Amino acid sequence: MTVIHVPGSKSVTARALFLAAAANGRSTLVRPLASDDTEGFAAGLTALGYEVEREADAWHLTGRPAGPAAAEADVYCRDGATTARFLPTLAAAGARGSYRFDASAQMRRRPLAPLTEALRTLGVDLRHEEAEGYHPLRIEAAGIKGGELTLDAGQSSQYLTALLMLGPLTATGLRITVTDLVSAPYIEITLAMMRSFGVEVTREGPGGTVFTVPPGGYRATTYAVEPDASTASYFFAAAALTGREITVPGLGEGALQGDLRFTDVLRRMGADVRMTADSTTVRSTGTLSGVTVNMRDISDTMPTLAAIAPFATGPVRIEDVGNTRVKECDRLEACADNLRRMGVTVATGPDWIEIRPGMPRPVEIETHGDHRIVMSFTVTALRTPGITFDDPGCVRKTFPGFHEAFAAVTG
Repeated sequence: MTVIHVPGSKSVTARALFLAAAANGRSTLVRPLASDDTEGFAAGLTALGYEVEREADAWHLTGRPAGPAAAEADVYCRDGATTARFLPTLAAAGARGSYRFDASAQMRRRPLAPLTEALRTLGVDLRHEEAEGYHPLRIEAAGIKGGELTLDAGQSSQYLTALLMLGPLTATGLRITVTDLVSAPYIEITLAMMRSFGVEVTREGPGGTVFTVPPGGYRATTYAVEPDASTASYFFAAAALTGREITVPGLGEGALQGDLRFTDVLRRMGADVRMTADSTTVRSTGTLSGVTVNMRDISDTMPTLAAIAPFATGPVRIEDVGNTRVKECDRLEACADNLRRMGVTVATGPDWIEIRPGMPRPVEIETHGDHRIVMSFTVTALRTPGITFDDPGCVRKTFPGFHEAFAAVTG
């Protein structure tokens, strides 16, 4: 059995940074993810005037419930979607200030409109400087009273997360009615983490689609960041594909992250999955059956499944993943195109991909600068030696040491 220690969750680290910055007091984040995305988030907080002290295994933040200390700031969000969506929301709640946010060319292509329209509905003075609904944008902060919102989060659950975390920083709180929601487990992460920082959100309405967020702010805490379940998927897939046995500690039955449900997909394909209170183990004979699976709630692991799908004994069909088309790249087409170039038969639709069994031939993977494309097809390379990547280093977004760690585990 091989034990792999996966770095901290990007999603959890980003939320913890927002909550700690907004909290009353000094918070400590234990084992946060240190990657380009999270360091970009921390740098953005520093630009806004928040105190962030970074040690090897702990980051300390002194919260500012009243908002950013800087009266003016120009914040560069790099490639980070959480940075680009959460930081403007945090800054908008400040009592005063003029803030400009911009991002990489890749992030500039990713939509913001449902979030920025919601902020405008709440009275925020917000202007997109170029294309409407995209970075760059400027905010003139003057505090937010609160109120009622209707939100379409069918493109990204991050819109809802940003507004939920904003709620306690408003004068009267927020009541948010959600008409559509993708990646719903990420909202459970948000609600659980807000609880850890002292805020209880209530849910009502059909399917729990109405969220009531009370005012009153957050209290500082010490928060341990669990390992990243999306990153763990590559190691679990490697175990399923090669007949190895791999255990990831820190992710077990009580884990916050929905992407751990990827192991349920592997189980359906024939892998043996064992979960304890604080670890998950996957082992396999290396033979996997075809499957049809709805991955709406775990869409970040869609490329992982697509990358091992050709080795299944039957077709693999992945449904309800239209939102993967507006990630770091159009992941659905990126997976399809790379597999086709490897000689695999693939069909796609607006929100689905179907992959036929076949022996992939080695090619240079077109990564589109997307860390998940690289990490996914690194698993394919276990059975197709000779695969290379046009940008292997883009894994620094979430796991700078991925290639070394993967090689150490898989040989």
